[in-house]
Amino acid sequence: MADTVLYEVTDGLATITLNRPEAMNAMNIEAKLALRDAVEAAGADTAVRAVLLTAAGDRAFCVGQDLKEHVGLLMTDKESGSRATMNTVRDHYNPIVRALTGMKKPVVAGVNGVAAGAGFGFALAADYRVVAETAAFNTSFAGVALTADSGMSWTLPRLIGQSRASDLLLFPRSITAQEAYELGIANKLVPAADLADEALKVARTLAEGPTVAYAALKGSLAYGADHSLSEALEKEDELQTAAGASEDHTIAVRAFLAKEKPKYVGR
Repeated sequence: MADTVLYEVTDGLATITLNRPEAMNAMNIEAKLALRDAVEAAGADTAVRAVLLTAAGDRAFCVGQDLKEHVGLLMTDKESGSRATMNTVRDHYNPIVRALTGMKKPVVAGVNGVAAGAGFGFALAADYRVVAETAAFNTSFAGVALTADSGMSWTLPRLIGQSRASDLLLFPRSITAQEAYELGIANKLVPAADLADEALKVARTLAEGPTVAYAALKGSLAYGADHSLSEALEKEDELQTAAGASEDHTIAVRAFLAKEKPKYVGR
């Protein structure tokens, strides 16, 4: 992986670190490619049972598109009559978000600072967000005359409702970590000094948990968001049958009867 994104797997946990702190972890082309490759690698690796997405530095999780690079590319497009610069949504952001939301293992975002634009979108694509009390969120898109990308048109209204999502998208503003928690964007607030340890603790707990069941939970929540109750019940039956056949389910039942803590194997 490129140095703009660090990737490490330890004891079933893949840690992906955005690593451009000097640029507030803004996404240039190199970083977008590296993040896409890292997330897809974590999803494909059967040894990985959970993912922690975090960032270097203490100012920003990710402020989205690197506008310094972006404006130069736009000028090149204008001179050539091309629109290739905006292919970044199709080529980079969409694959990243699909990989985060679609992988059959839980994803934790450790949000250490500002999450704006696509950075906000990446955090929303995670299953659980541990957020520093000093962090902030901003949709940003309308502020630079753009529409939502990085999945935000899908994830944000599902978390906070259509009306509040419209407000934040039409009138971009910085919302505090506390407001994000009250809106349901942040799952857990922690002091900034504790963010790294707390995010790792949550991710490690998930990496040691029943991976097949977590995959089924992700699948059922995504399916239930846009299907009828009857269809959701059928999907629950399908996924529960698969989870019930897992080795982890047998381990859990035996441990319960023995009044012991289960030691899951992720199968």
